[in-house]
Formats: sequence, C-alpha cells, structure tokens
Amino acid sequence: MKFLGVDLGWSSGKSGLCCLVWRGDRLYLDSSECKLDLDDIFAWIEAIAPRPQTALVAVDAPTVIPNATGMREADKLTHKYFGRYHAGCYPANLNSRFAARTVGFGCRLEACGFAHAAQIEPKKPGRYQIEVFPHPATIALFGLERILKYKKGKLGDRKPELMKLRQYIVDRLPQLEPRLSLDTDCDLLRLKPADFNAEVESFKGKQLKALEDRLDALLCAYIGAYWWYWGRDRTWVFGDRASGYIVIPAIVN
Repeated sequence: MKFLGVDLGWSSGKSGLCCLVWRGDRLYLDSSECKLDLDDIFAWIEAIAPRPQTALVAVDAPTVIPNATGMREADKLTHKYFGRYHAGCYPANLNSRFAARTVGFGCRLEACGFAHAAQIEPKKPGRYQIEVFPHPATIALFGLERILKYKKGKLGDRKPELMKLRQYIVDRLPQLEPRLSLDTDCDLLRLKPADFNAEVESFKGKQLKALEDRLDALLCAYIGAYWWYWGRDRTWVFGDRASGYIVIPAIVN
C-alpha cells in the first residue's frame, strides 16, 4: 500500500508531493518533490500508483465543497476543537477563488479511481482519497500546545519553526504506529539535525517555501497512512462525504 501526500497549491504556486510506502511493519519515504502544473502532479501520481495499484492520496485542500457561501461544517469543527491551538482552517465555499481548482482536483482523482474515504475499514487495500489538514495533525501527533508557525511571517521567524517541525517528524513519527522509518536517501529525513538546520539557514524565500511544501506533503501522507491503519479508533472525521470532510488524528488524553 502506498500513501501519497499532496500539499496542493490552492490557486497558484507549486505543490509539495510525497510518497510513503508500507513495507513489512513500517513506512518508508519513497519520493519527495514539488511540481507546479496539475498535469505534472497527475503524471507523478500515475507513475507511482497506476491502476489498479492500491494507494491512498491525502490532499491538503478542500476537495468537496457543496456550499455556495459561508463555511463547511468541517471547517467550523476545526475551529471548535483546534482554534485554541491556532489550528482552525480557512473557510471554503464555491465562491472562493480556489474552489474550482481544489474541487476539480478531487474530481480528477476520482476519475483515476481514487474514491473518497470519509469512512474506511482499517488496513483494507484500495484506491482512496481524503482531505487532510497538517496543522491540527501536529497538535495531535506531537502533543503541541500551539501550532508551529512556519508558514507566515519573516524568514528569520519561519526558519526555526520549520526546523522544529522537521525535528518533531524525525523524533516522533518513528515512535508511533504506523512507524515511519528514517532509512532513506531523502534529505528530509537523512540529514542530521545540525546539517539540516545549517542548510535551512542558508535558504532564501523560494527554497524555504519548497521545503515547507515537502514537509507538509510528508505529513499529509502520514495522516493518510494513520487513517488507513487505525480508522476511527484513533482518528476524527469532521464533516462527511456530502458536505465536505477533513480527516485528522485524534487527540489522545
């Protein structure tokens, strides 16, 4: 089973892509990159998970938007349960400038055989797609009291937050179930913390954004694997297939 994370550029800009492969008793990082055009993204998906190969695509973008105005119920619930952590999501409706692109992405995935999986039988192979949201996932998976603010602000403020995110990934995800292996040639996981941080310190704006997108895509892929592995035992689903839904690891007290 493969888990493809897509940190989708909602209106413009590159999208982060990641593929995790379930092999034996853990996940291995197989691919991590960024692509701009939707055709290139789908060529990447097709190359990694051609029909009828089993895979789950986890997308950080609203792929189901039935409401003309306002917020989806799923969006409201992120604010209810994660607002205190600064992890409420951006509202989505059909008048949003990104709606045609993000909904179209989900429809195109369906045409490739990836069915929406707002419900799932744990560990059952198939071709699925889900909407995910990395910020609240970091709260649940890493036990944070507030999100890491690596997306907005000055470069000098974002860089240390991105370094923290990467460190949480390499420290925590190999300890959870499903386990993430650090055995890879990819720089995201291979580099020692000091080497990774030194590289980040040298980055300019576009380089930092690409790294952010790739780390978010890795989180998306992991959330997809977590959903497949545990189902509703350890995962929340805000909303439903009809009104739009977001899959988020549950906070365990």
